[in-house]
Amino acid sequence: MFHRIDLGPTPFEPYTQHLAPSLTEDLRSLVQELRGSRVVHVNSTPVGGGVAEILRSLIPMSKGLGLDTDWYIISPPNSFFDVTKKLHNLLQGAEGGLTAEETRNYRLYGGETSSVDFGPLAADVWFLHDPQLLPLMSFLPEGWRPPIIWVCHIDLSAPNEETLNAVLPDVRKSDAQVFSMPYYVPASLESPNIHIIPPAIDPLSEKNRPMPMKEAQGYLASMGIDLTRPLVTQVSRFDPWKDPWGVVDAYKDAKGAFPGLQLAYLGASHAADDPEGKQIFERLGEYVGQDPDVHLYGDADIPLDRVDRVVNAFQTASDVLLQKSVREGFGLTVTEAMWKGQPVIGGNVGGIKAQIQDGHSGFLVDDVEQCAARIKQLLERPELRRSMGEAARESVRERFLLPRFLRDYLRAAIERKASQQRGTAEASSTRS
Repeated sequence: MFHRIDLGPTPFEPYTQHLAPSLTEDLRSLVQELRGSRVVHVNSTPVGGGVAEILRSLIPMSKGLGLDTDWYIISPPNSFFDVTKKLHNLLQGAEGGLTAEETRNYRLYGGETSSVDFGPLAADVWFLHDPQLLPLMSFLPEGWRPPIIWVCHIDLSAPNEETLNAVLPDVRKSDAQVFSMPYYVPASLESPNIHIIPPAIDPLSEKNRPMPMKEAQGYLASMGIDLTRPLVTQVSRFDPWKDPWGVVDAYKDAKGAFPGLQLAYLGASHAADDPEGKQIFERLGEYVGQDPDVHLYGDADIPLDRVDRVVNAFQTASDVLLQKSVREGFGLTVTEAMWKGQPVIGGNVGGIKAQIQDGHSGFLVDDVEQCAARIKQLLERPELRRSMGEAARESVRERFLLPRFLRDYLRAAIERKASQQRGTAEASSTRS
């Protein structure tokens, strides 16, 4: 049922160059407070998407600080991921609902409850990530469980209410909940233990380390980009909420003013939990038609072991970066590009609004026309790109780097562990 992702420690000292000394001191103090405790994270897939990417850096950094922590993934059948992708879309506002068969596949992971062995997850605190993990709440052995923190990484600002109400009973079984933004918290949840923790990026990862411009341009040229002409790029899954059709339309509009403009859409994620991606990729290719200046890159175009370097290259060397989402839990691709000194044109939604200060560190847009206008503005004014890019990088340094994220998680874990200990002590006192 559960598979451990084996990751060793990463030294913490190199991170301190990007941090205020007070944050470093906070982290070391919190880790000391958790000394002797074990923290476990569980999610649905080891690669693809922001959750897996965060955990792949968070676990080694935590271990480097001396925290006893591990990461496990679940191993359901493909039918489960077909359902959870639909559930994800419903929770972000899509119409419809799960069928009875889909609900069964979701709640039982396609098997029997007796098959769930929680032994590998023995710990003092659990972090369970996203709706894929909620069915576990019904499988917990009677009288046995650590404090459970459920983490929601998706945009619940305008959910399908029927679907939301269907999952809330399991959400309420967790001891605390983490959301990326305050306005994602369902009013009907009525939980006293809610934490607002925006995601963050690892500045030392291969995707986010500084890449020389010449090296970045070499990657682009090898993938068919003409370096003598301007390039606008969106890095995101092939997902309807990322508005890939709107990206193409904005490019076409801007191309009227810049005939040499090229578009790159990097959607390679290799995520096991996103079966919809291939369908969107094929439909978008049909929508683009025969335009030789539109470059769509899916899983078959970028091997998994090259995705981070290629993304780094495009975020470093593109003239304009987009994230034209119509729903967005947070948008780590925005954070990544801003960290590289790039202003991003982003959809005026979800976590993107928390990252981009409109007109200062990037632009927020509501439709295709606004997006195209901002593309043209940034292409016309390279000095504006530079000044906004400097503001963007500083904003990420102050607010959206991984050590701050870990600090917030550790605070939530310590609070929940202390709460459980108080409850145990009170119950023991009552019995005596």
